[in-house]
Amino acid sequence: MSSFEEVRALIAEKLSLDASSISAESSFIEDLNADSLDLADLMMAVEDKFGVTFGDTDTEKLKTVGDLVNILEEKKKG
Repeated sequence: MSSFEEVRALIAEKLSLDASSISAESSFIEDLNADSLDLADLMMAVEDKFGVTFGDTDTEKLKTVGDLVNILEEKKKG
């Protein structure tokens, strides 16, 4: 399973959405109706699942699902 698919599954679970409705271009706020608390919860879930840590600058860059996947990939590379 790719990082995108794993992240998409987490987002679907956390936001009670159908995973097939989530694309890399999906905006957390406009498309997925997530608020700041949803995003914080999601970030913690991603940190736990993948063993990475996000900083404030990372969260400021998060607009789309693809942004999250890209940041995660960078973190996983070390």
